[in-house]
Amino acid sequence: MSGLNEYLRDKKSALDARKNRLGQENEVSANRLSAGVRVAGRSGVREIRIRDFQVVSDSGPELAGHQLGPSSPELQLGVLGSCLSHITLIQAAERGVPLDSVEVEVTGDMHPLAGKPGYEDVPVFLHNIAYTLRIESSASAKELADLHEAVELACPILNLLQQPQQVAGTLVRTKRKKSKTG
Repeated sequence: MSGLNEYLRDKKSALDARKNRLGQENEVSANRLSAGVRVAGRSGVREIRIRDFQVVSDSGPELAGHQLGPSSPELQLGVLGSCLSHITLIQAAERGVPLDSVEVEVTGDMHPLAGKPGYEDVPVFLHNIAYTLRIESSASAKELADLHEAVELACPILNLLQQPQQVAGTLVRTKRKKSKTG
């Protein structure tokens, strides 16, 4: 039966091949990533499209949702957990740290009255975000501490959340398309 350590060997080979390929290129530039979101008609469900994948985001009945998917803040917590676990695998593969299992739990607070009268000082965004990284491994405590430090330095989503960011927004008014029947 293959396990996580066999996967880490495959991951190490892929990382080495990527490093060699990038080292041979004259100029390496940033990858422009994108995601599109469309709101479905009567349901209000948000259909998130990333490459060939679709993720559904929804809210609970208290916000006229249908519980068809996680809310945007819940997705953000999941994205952080996914990134932390992936960077843990990358860093373990690069360092030769054996891993038998990796689990990440991420929590955060959202107050339903945030920003409303009487709650102006309560953040309208996820706050008090915390994660627990659970690793089963035969590695030493020092190796795991070094691994954790490397993960925190390299995790792009963790660093995105920890560092101040500028987000540029634009509103474009579009015209309603006329139906062919009317």
